[in-house]
Amino acid sequence: MTTDLRARIETSPMGAGQWAIVALCTLLNAVDGFDVLAMAFTSARVSKDFGLTGSELGLLLSAGLVGMALGSLLIGPIADRFGRRPTLLASVGTSAAGMLLSATAAGAFPLGLWRVVTGLGVGGILACTNVLVSEFSSKRSRSLAISIVTAGYGLGATLGGGAAVWLQAQFGWHAVFLGGGLVTVLLLALAFGLAPESVDFLLTRRPRGYDAKLRRLTRRLRLADTAFVKAAPTAHVAPTRNPLRSLFDASNRRSTLLVWVSFFAVMFGFYFVNSWTPKLLVTAGMTESQGVVGGLMLTLGGTVGSVLFGAFASKWPSRTVMIWFTVLAAVATAVFISAAGILVLAFAIGVVLGGLINGCIAGLYVIAPSVYPTAIRSTGVGWGIGIGRAGAILAPTVTGALLDAGWTPSGLYLGVGAVVLVATAAVFLLPGSGASSDVPDDETSFAPH
Repeated sequence: MTTDLRARIETSPMGAGQWAIVALCTLLNAVDGFDVLAMAFTSARVSKDFGLTGSELGLLLSAGLVGMALGSLLIGPIADRFGRRPTLLASVGTSAAGMLLSATAAGAFPLGLWRVVTGLGVGGILACTNVLVSEFSSKRSRSLAISIVTAGYGLGATLGGGAAVWLQAQFGWHAVFLGGGLVTVLLLALAFGLAPESVDFLLTRRPRGYDAKLRRLTRRLRLADTAFVKAAPTAHVAPTRNPLRSLFDASNRRSTLLVWVSFFAVMFGFYFVNSWTPKLLVTAGMTESQGVVGGLMLTLGGTVGSVLFGAFASKWPSRTVMIWFTVLAAVATAVFISAAGILVLAFAIGVVLGGLINGCIAGLYVIAPSVYPTAIRSTGVGWGIGIGRAGAILAPTVTGALLDAGWTPSGLYLGVGAVVLVATAAVFLLPGSGASSDVPDDETSFAPH
């Protein structure tokens, strides 16, 4: 009797080795949260030291996001061609180098350059970690596992943000990037020891020594009790020469466009809410300290919201849960600013809004890997995240322009709520949106004896 390895991962309870992969990817995802807040918390002192104008500071703040977008777009196809593990390790190393070099910057231009380098690494980390966790998780636990990884952003933002405040107060802003770089080096060492190569990649691409790697991996994770035999020649899937072009072939074009629309709309809403809420709450009548607390309520809710999405998606189809989350997030966005006059109510809605909008991000990370076959999965997820980052970059800029044009805070939140609803429609229209499974059947089946 033979047992399909893919089916064994799908149906068996997740073991300690698989949860260790989830934990590692959660820590790596925290680099994203730390990196975003590190620049935000140091921006005032950096601006003072380098004598920056508001526009120059804005470009510096956007440099990391631009790097993240480019990293997701460029590194995803590399992971599909050369493997998830080496690409992930290279991405973590790039992020560490960018942070350490940022600590040496003596001017705005070199700091901006190293911020782009850091972003490249972070973008590659996000493209690889979500795919790895998706491929190593069981069907029952996949949504929860990916949602836990997504919550790593909040972990990095909360713990890293607190550390950044202390480091800057004690040693100056350079120490923030030095500390982040050293922590990322430690994560690189951890990833070198724990990050596996994807089972799906090994089975479909068959790199040199793939059968021995499969034996070691399955023993380590206790996925199979007996040795593998080589898969039949007909089971092999040749490398895709141009994974990006494959995103737009007849079988993937519609899904790709809908995934891109979903990521763009959700990340536009996410970065609008997280970037502008403190200031717009003040404009709506709160004090500056109350506006900061309102922003913290979003972060507090966000950490919980990602895990809640996974819990709900473990019971119901993830696309159904995603539709509900986007609808409720749009409603919460529209009504949030109207509650600014009632402090307790505004803070309560802020927690709910933070949970819902972060849950939407988790939902996209759950759904996107399920849309694509193994050969182009990292490319598909990476480009989805990259297009989403374009929305993240545009959100603060468009908001500022609309404020200058005379828009009120209420009008802005209503408009962004409508943008989030676009993601609802895109997820609803995704092929197979009514299916209960979150993972596609790959091209082939592989059997150990």
